[in-house]
Amino acid sequence: MINVSNITKSYGDQVLYQSASFSINAGEKVGLVGPNGAGKTTIFRLITGEESVDSGVIAKTGKPLIGYFSQNIEDMKGRSAIAEVISAVGLEDVKNRLSELEAKLSEPLEDDLMAKVLEEYGELQVQFEHMGGYDVETRAAEILTGLGIGPEDYHRQTESFSGGWKMRIALAKILALQPDLLLMDEPTNHLDMESIIWLEEWIRNFKGAVLMTSHDREFMNRIISRIVEVSNKTVSLYSGDYDFYDREREVRRQQLIATAKRQEDMLAKEEEFIARFAARASHAAQVQSRVKKLEKIERVEIPPDEKVINLEWPVPTRGGDDVVKIENLGKIWKTDQGKEKLVFQNANAIVRRLDRIAVVGVNGAGKSTLLKIIVGHAEATSGNAILGNSISVGYFSQNSMDILDSSLTVFEELHNSIPNASIGFVRTILGAFKFSGDDVEKKISVLSGGEKSRLVLATILAKAPNFLVLDEPTNHLDIRSREVLLGAIKNFPGTVMVVSHDRFFLREITSRVFELDKNQLLITDANWDYYISKKKLN
Repeated sequence: MINVSNITKSYGDQVLYQSASFSINAGEKVGLVGPNGAGKTTIFRLITGEESVDSGVIAKTGKPLIGYFSQNIEDMKGRSAIAEVISAVGLEDVKNRLSELEAKLSEPLEDDLMAKVLEEYGELQVQFEHMGGYDVETRAAEILTGLGIGPEDYHRQTESFSGGWKMRIALAKILALQPDLLLMDEPTNHLDMESIIWLEEWIRNFKGAVLMTSHDREFMNRIISRIVEVSNKTVSLYSGDYDFYDREREVRRQQLIATAKRQEDMLAKEEEFIARFAARASHAAQVQSRVKKLEKIERVEIPPDEKVINLEWPVPTRGGDDVVKIENLGKIWKTDQGKEKLVFQNANAIVRRLDRIAVVGVNGAGKSTLLKIIVGHAEATSGNAILGNSISVGYFSQNSMDILDSSLTVFEELHNSIPNASIGFVRTILGAFKFSGDDVEKKISVLSGGEKSRLVLATILAKAPNFLVLDEPTNHLDIRSREVLLGAIKNFPGTVMVVSHDRFFLREITSRVFELDKNQLLITDANWDYYISKKKLN
C-alpha cells in the first residue's frame, strides 16, 4: 500500500533521517516510535503529502484514502457534534449531485442523454454506498458514544465543547471516514480509560491499515504487530508489539556494542602496526596498505542511550498506619444552572500505610473530586476524610503545572523547593527525571507539557512526603518518562493513591482498587489483574 524507499529529510542543518525505508501493507497495524524531535510527525506529513522528501520515494499502490488524526485540530463551529463528524465523510457533494440527477430523470430526456444520466446516477449510488452513506449517521453516533460523547450531546454546537472534547470530535471524524490507511498521532490523549478501551477494540476490528504513535504502552501492545523506530537519523524495523521492540532494541544495542568493541580492538592493532613500522622503508608498502584500509573502514557508531538514574529517594517521616479514614463521605456539586448533582455518597474506606491504590471510574464519576477532598482542596458535602497522624501529602493534579514560576530555570525551581539540599543532590534528582546537562538551565517558560509534568513530579518527590496523591500524572509523558515515574513510585517508601488511564502503569503498581460506580465507592483488596478479571466476570 505505502512503500517508503531511501528517503532523506532535513530541516536546515538538522537531519531527521537518511536513506530510510519501510512499508505499510494493507490491513497492517504498525507502531511509530522514537524520542521527541526525532521526526515521527514528519513521517505522517510526508505520507499525506503535506511535506516532501529531500530525496528518495514514497510510493502508494492505487489511490488509498488516507485519514490523518493529529494534535493540531482545525477550528470547529457552526455545526453540531454529529453533523461535524458526518461532514468528514464528504457525502454532501455526492448527495447534491444525486438530487440534481433525480430532478433530471423526472423530465423528458432524449435516449442518449437519459442513458448518460442513468449511468452517472448508478455510479454515484455505488459511490454513496461505498462511502457508507446509508448508515453514516448511525456510524457517527456509535463512534461519538464510544469516545464518551453521548446522545444528549450529539446536537450540541461544536464551539461549546472544551479543547479536550473537540479532540474527541476530531478523532471521531477520522474514524467515520473509514480510510484505507489511518495515521494516528497520539490518539489516546484526552481520552479516559473507557474511551481508550473502546478505541482499542475499534482499531482491532478496523479493516484498513494503521500507523500510529502512542504514549500508552498497553494500547500499543494490544493493537500493533510491527514497529517502525525513528531515532538517531535512522529508521529501524521490528516485527512484534511494543514489549518485543523494547527487548529486541536492547539486544541489538548490546550486539552493536560488541561489534564496536571488536572493531576498536582491530583498529588499535592496525594503528599500532602503522606507528611501529611507519619509519621503516622495508615496511612502507605494508604501512601504506593498512593506512588505506583504515581510511575505507566505516566506523561503528553506538547511538547515545538515555541514562536511567536509580535514585535513592530521601526517606520520608513515618506516618501512622491509617493514612486516611473515609467515613460516610458524600459530595454534591452545584451546576451552573443551580441544580444539584450527586457525585458520590456514603463512601467508607481506610487507606493503609504502603497501600498503592488505583482510583477508577467512568468519566465524571468523581475520581478527581475524591482526591481533592482527601488533600483538602475541596470540601465534602457530608461525612469526613481524615488524614492520619504525621501524614505529609504530595499532591499532583493537572493544575499543578500552573504553580511553576515561568521566569525560573528548571534547576532554580527545584532548588527553591528544597533550599537546604546540595547542588549535587538537586542535579541528581533532575537527572532521574530526565533533565541533564544544559536541560537544567532551560527556562520553565519554554518547557513542553511533558517536561513541566516531570519537573512538578520531581519537586513533589524531593520534598519527601509519605503520602502521594496523583491525579493523571502520566498525561503529557512519553513512554520513557512514564517508566521513569513508574520506577520512582515503585521505590517510593510511602503510600500512593493514583488516578490514571494508563493500564500498564496501574498494573505495575496497584495493590488495591477504589472504584466509583453509580455514586458509590467500591473497594477491591487485590491487584489490578484481579480487579480486571472480576470486572469481566461481572
